[in-house]
Amino acid sequence: RFALIIGTLALALSFAVPAMAGLDEHLQDLAPFVGKTYMGEFTDAASGRKAVDVQVWEETLGGKAVRVTHSLNQGEYGGESIIFWDGKLEKVAFYYFTTAGFYTHGTMQLEGGVFTAVEMVEGDSSGITEVRSSSTLLDDGRLHMKSQYLQDGEWVPGHEIFYTEAPDAELVFK
Repeated sequence: RFALIIGTLALALSFAVPAMAGLDEHLQDLAPFVGKTYMGEFTDAASGRKAVDVQVWEETLGGKAVRVTHSLNQGEYGGESIIFWDGKLEKVAFYYFTTAGFYTHGTMQLEGGVFTAVEMVEGDSSGITEVRSSSTLLDDGRLHMKSQYLQDGEWVPGHEIFYTEAPDAELVFK
């Protein structure tokens, strides 16, 4: 089963990049992704099916948040993440809402060149209650994302995806 961030979401790494005008200082590590569309093909760990995911990254709420919207297999599944600075937690936090009716919430941080995220899953019928993921922007411009799920009390492999920039890819929701 595919659950992001990422969130699953989703998320990613920044190398030395000038600050994006208008983007909150706490979100600057996401600046290399804002305004871009990515596409990744992978095999879903739960079903063994091939899948294609399209992600669109954009600045929102006057730079106080980043929105990542994605659709899987031409709208078979989709979701939207809102990533923001949580002053109370003093961390980058996010909410992820899905077309499958569940949502997640969590935090992320940058450690040694990799974004790591931990998210709690609310309302998933497959028994997934938590997701851990890491995201890295590779030197060749690809985005590498890998996750694992806490399902029925046991950590299981999630998905691993290599995304490439795909400016003409379109989000589809059914």
